[in-house]
Amino acid sequence: MSEEGKVVCVTGASGFIASWIVKLLLLRGYTVHAALRFPDDMRKTRHLRELEGAKERLVLFKADLLEEGSFDAAVSGCHAVFHTASPVIFDIRNPQDDVLDPAIKGTLNVLTSCRNATSVRRVVLTSSVAAVVSSGRTRAPDVVVDETWFSNPDFCKEKGKWYALSKTLAEETAWKFARENNMDMVSINPGMVLGPMLQPTLNESVAIISKLINGEPTFVNATFGWVDIKDVALAHILALEVPSAQGRYCIVESIAHISHIVDVLRQLYPSLALPDRCANDEPLEPTYQMSKTKAKSLGIEYTPLEVYLKETVEDLKEKGYVNL
Repeated sequence: MSEEGKVVCVTGASGFIASWIVKLLLLRGYTVHAALRFPDDMRKTRHLRELEGAKERLVLFKADLLEEGSFDAAVSGCHAVFHTASPVIFDIRNPQDDVLDPAIKGTLNVLTSCRNATSVRRVVLTSSVAAVVSSGRTRAPDVVVDETWFSNPDFCKEKGKWYALSKTLAEETAWKFARENNMDMVSINPGMVLGPMLQPTLNESVAIISKLINGEPTFVNATFGWVDIKDVALAHILALEVPSAQGRYCIVESIAHISHIVDVLRQLYPSLALPDRCANDEPLEPTYQMSKTKAKSLGIEYTPLEVYLKETVEDLKEKGYVNL
């Protein structure tokens, strides 16, 4: 697939993952329609406007996830759409308003615009490993999770996993819509994403690292999948450019408990005052394995944890989010 001159849309373009997708798309010669709630707010868009190729091939559009038809203009004339716009909030007070409605209704609104635009040939959906592993199924060091796993909405509700519920229901909604409308869609399901930020504000996944560095007395008892932002952005683009790409792709480099992240940080930065105890006395949440077979078939070669963890810390230092 030739990239030069191709027109694509990225929803939620100012976000952590989306900004890197836009950056790589511009570098590959695409013209990018960036759909944003506040396209005229320079605080939210300056980093996009300053990307290489942006002056020539970046067009900003106003769009709101909860407004029907608001993505029509951004999607019009595009041969592909990257739907990344969805709230990434871990401290959730009002699940319906904070994450569920924007994720589910927003996905429907974007996909409806894609269906109505006869030019769109493929949609790449940004989902999450949260829509894969939150099922209640046993996870242990010898258990291998892959793309056939789906999170269980009832389990998410029971455990108050509202972010996981939003990603699960949004992905379910997307796959149902795609089947009913004969839409070519690929889903990217990344783990906890780390690495340098292009956007000016601290995002939720990188904030986990900044809290560990900035004096948190304890670390949470949690195991996550971890992955480098550049690998995640590339996976999205390969999901468009590889004609045979289909279904879901779990994009996870490492499965590690937070305690292991602390250990790696301590090795990288011996002088850091990092937390040395867990927030509770329960057994540590078990690790598990994530199959990399399908991701490798897409062409992903993962950056090692130590590399993107160090890049994360150095970026936080440069932007003044941590005191080292």
